[in-house]
Amino acid sequence: MSRPKAALAMSPDLIGKLFDEARRVRLHNLVDIDTDLVLTEFTTSEASRILAGTEVLITGWGCPAFDVRALEAAPGLRSILHSAGSVRTLFTSEVWRRGVTVSSAADANSIPVAEFTVAAVLFANKRVLPIAAEFSTAREPRDWGAAHPGIGNFAKRVGIVGASRIGRRVVELLRPYDLEVVVSDPYLSAVEAERFGTRLVELDDLCASSDVVSLHAPALPETRHLIDARRLALMSDGATLVNTARGSLVDHASLTREILAGRLFAVLDVTDPEPLPSDSPLYGNPRVLLTPHLAGSLGTEIGRLGDATLEELNRYVSGRPLLHAVAADDLARSA
Repeated sequence: MSRPKAALAMSPDLIGKLFDEARRVRLHNLVDIDTDLVLTEFTTSEASRILAGTEVLITGWGCPAFDVRALEAAPGLRSILHSAGSVRTLFTSEVWRRGVTVSSAADANSIPVAEFTVAAVLFANKRVLPIAAEFSTAREPRDWGAAHPGIGNFAKRVGIVGASRIGRRVVELLRPYDLEVVVSDPYLSAVEAERFGTRLVELDDLCASSDVVSLHAPALPETRHLIDARRLALMSDGATLVNTARGSLVDHASLTREILAGRLFAVLDVTDPEPLPSDSPLYGNPRVLLTPHLAGSLGTEIGRLGDATLEELNRYVSGRPLLHAVAADDLARSA
């Protein structure tokens, strides 16, 4: 029995990170594939030749947009396995209309983002950033509790904005701590929220009552500046905004004013624009932790994406349903 023919479409330097030697062996055992041949565009005659014989397309970061022209060049395409997160802007909706199954490794990629968020929450409530900055200058013992009254992770409220896959994983990871976790999401019911261990509240209430507000909503026209000047003003003095989702969710001009006024703290792994201009006053500010979009899979974590992709490929080859299939109806409100 012949194996399905597969092709790779992503940044060439990603291949070795996704598929080390052992994973490449698994890959070759499942499909007929040339791992030295990686598509970085779909417009040339060579790309059309490869697509013409492809049944499974394995994509990743750096994959060009798979438009109708590319789809026409792949009449035998049956499945696309994306080894990263969002597929919303990557594939034309015609892919689903033609019955091609699409899978994403977004669930695997959510793990490090959720872990990063939990670390940010715990550090935020403990006031690690400002105290570390003060200690590096003072270099002597002080009563840090007196200097920062209210620090600590006992009996604090954490507000999760967006019951996305990452948002729900954050709720799960925070469960062992003595924290109250609430969530706001227009697509979530109170019963569903209770089912995964939290309580549904309105977004304004969440902003006004949470010690940490953590963003996990998709970037859509209706979510642009979801956290605007009014909602930032609702947040209590000393509260922390954590954003590991999309920079456009936050009105950064208003957030900058709140931080410079000494009212709020922020942990920002994503910004708008990204990166911020080099003269942004948020750089080096002890009330802000700025990181360069590193919450998602990096380093060894990329191997987890490779494992997730191989598992989906194994299911496809053996005729079983994909574990992480993406439905066309989900695209409108996905990240």
